[in-house]
Amino acid sequence: MTGANTYPNPFASGLGEACTLTCEQILGPCYGSTLVRKDISEGHAGLPVRLALRVLDESCKPLPGATVDIWHAGPSGVYSGGDQHPFCNPDDPKARAAQWFRGVQSTDAEGRVDFDTCFPGWYGGRTVHIHFTVKAAGSETVTSQLYFEDSLNDGILNTQALYNTRGARNTRNSSDVIVAQEKLGEFILQTQQMPDGALMAWKTLIVRSSTGTPLCEANSQYLKELVKAGLNPSDASTFPPDMLQPKS
Repeated sequence: MTGANTYPNPFASGLGEACTLTCEQILGPCYGSTLVRKDISEGHAGLPVRLALRVLDESCKPLPGATVDIWHAGPSGVYSGGDQHPFCNPDDPKARAAQWFRGVQSTDAEGRVDFDTCFPGWYGGRTVHIHFTVKAAGSETVTSQLYFEDSLNDGILNTQALYNTRGARNTRNSSDVIVAQEKLGEFILQTQQMPDGALMAWKTLIVRSSTGTPLCEANSQYLKELVKAGLNPSDASTFPPDMLQPKS
């Protein structure tokens, strides 16, 4: 990101949308210990991404001092960290000993936080995604996931080094069974390629100012049925066998 100091402010034009609460999605089984930092890439050679998130409350006012915690798979489709189920990084001691693509920061006076990362890789059964959780005054306000347009996914995964050597992914946005398809569009990141070749991606998150405010939900009906049957979305040991196929 050689030109990072000259990147435009993606939120300069204002909200441009109603202040509707960001709906929750599952935490997932690959959440783990993290580090306070802006650059979460740890020197990986994937496509550089500046991820800008803005946190507002229901009245469209910035929420300063909120913590935003993000995590996602690396270009190879594997998560880092040793405190999750082996599903997240099977047979990969290097990944289990690392903490790449994990980070947490506090929002500034404008409710904004930036992370420098790399474009996430894909793994079997999921479309390309980024997890996040937001806390205010130590209490969780929302946990959910973000996605990229599939045309962008195709362009990067098919042409960019590291990504284009892994073969075709088996899950697109339209076939992901974790997020409710009718709500997926609410979680698509806006993106723009920067002159230095990096990708800027951004999203405004609207969070509840009180934990007493009910959360809307964006999990698929398929996932809801699994939860009713005993699946714990944060514990891969409860997943059915078809959800525990080796990542590839």
